[in-house]
Amino acid sequence: MANANSPKLSTSLEQGVPPRVRFCPSPTGNPHVGLVRTALFNWAFARHHGGTLVFRIEDTDAARDSEESYEQLLEAMRWLGFEWDEGPEVGGPHAPYRQSQRMDIYRDVAEKLLASGHAYHCYCTAEELDARREAARAAGKPSGYDGKCRVVTPEQKAAYEAEGRPAIVRFRMPDETITFTDLVRGELTFTPENVPDFGIVRANGAPLYTLVNPVDDALMEITHVLRGEDLLSSTPRQIALYKALIELGVAKAVPEFGHLPYVMGEGNKKLSKRDPQSSLNLYRERGFLPQGLLNYLSLLGWSLSGDQDIFSMDEMVAAFDIKDVNANPARFDLKKAEAINADHIRQLDVKAFIAACEPWLRAPHATWAPEAFDRAQFEAIAPHAQTRLTVLSDITANVDFLFLDQPAEDEASWAKAMKEGSDALLRTAREKLAAADWNAEAIKAAVVVAGEEHGLKLGKAQAPVRVAVTGRTVGLPLFESLEVLGRERTLSRVDAALAKLAA
Repeated sequence: MANANSPKLSTSLEQGVPPRVRFCPSPTGNPHVGLVRTALFNWAFARHHGGTLVFRIEDTDAARDSEESYEQLLEAMRWLGFEWDEGPEVGGPHAPYRQSQRMDIYRDVAEKLLASGHAYHCYCTAEELDARREAARAAGKPSGYDGKCRVVTPEQKAAYEAEGRPAIVRFRMPDETITFTDLVRGELTFTPENVPDFGIVRANGAPLYTLVNPVDDALMEITHVLRGEDLLSSTPRQIALYKALIELGVAKAVPEFGHLPYVMGEGNKKLSKRDPQSSLNLYRERGFLPQGLLNYLSLLGWSLSGDQDIFSMDEMVAAFDIKDVNANPARFDLKKAEAINADHIRQLDVKAFIAACEPWLRAPHATWAPEAFDRAQFEAIAPHAQTRLTVLSDITANVDFLFLDQPAEDEASWAKAMKEGSDALLRTAREKLAAADWNAEAIKAAVVVAGEEHGLKLGKAQAPVRVAVTGRTVGLPLFESLEVLGRERTLSRVDAALAKLAA
């Protein structure tokens, strides 16, 4: 395989043809971030060029596919904000959009390929194939299928069938070099010995991905296939199949391909479904905003500009060009994803932020009784919380001091803040707080004066107060928090801390 370093622009785009792209996941397990990145690039590409996004479900593997995973895919697409132009729940001119409902189509195409000589029945057993592959490897030759059943006489066929040998259907690859221009990687060339004949229908009659995917792309008139790098090796086979489908009148053209870079996890290994950090549900449950997560995922192989990491999806759509996608693997960096999400949280208006926090203010997340929740207090503290959160789920621990009878017990925080002399500091602070006007500025002044009387700067003076009132050494801005909590409850908690210190 050779690679030239200057990708060419899509010919069809240069001709002004609106693109048709597809996102076609299999409903197996939970959606993962690599899948989302692929959906994002297809969606942005379609929207940038005024094209069509086809959402198709590849559910021909009955042993692995499930309705639960199918519903999760639909819900994930809705949550992420991807609107598809054709597909489940939307319909379209090429329905149905679930492969399990298109089996008659695949059988018909497979029969046409057999009748035209583009495909043939292969009677080789698994044991025979393994033995021949091993022999080829030992001889230093390519170990793909060797074409043994390309020509089978009527007598051989009768003998195989008399033995009860099952037969798969193989596509007959042309004996020619296949070259195409990848929209991300440039010109790629595959020689015949590296692209052997391949199976398209199982012995039980079930069509394989190698058939159904190109057939659906052909019938749905997909113009651009943007997919993961792991599928690159199958592209020359699909191009050959497309050309056969054009001869048969099934396809109109060969689509253009762009293979997106791998998303790498820990240890520079490809991020797989088995990696905990790959699950989309993890980020949704932690309280990532859809726009925050998508902003980060867009940076895994693409960028808006060299100095701008934070942007909206509208800005991405306006700027997205597939030729700007980097072919090099992209490493998933959780800390950067969190930082970008935090920026998007801060960009929300306060009402939108309050609404986004709602799920984490109720069971099972809330640690307080439902009747203890005070919406007015939450709305008062929300602007201060908004500047501190990385993910929305952080809100629960940050505001629980407002709605619990007593602050959450954190012995590590207590031991860190309550040093020798903390009781004296707290008594002075209580005296000053009891006499202060009850607003953040006055509360801060009271703690400053209390600290000065004990030879402490503000940072040291406020630590025992914070732990006494909120239970933690870190949290929302202290003086604004005390203002919202109220004088009576603040003083009561300082009294409880003094009693604990005395004990």
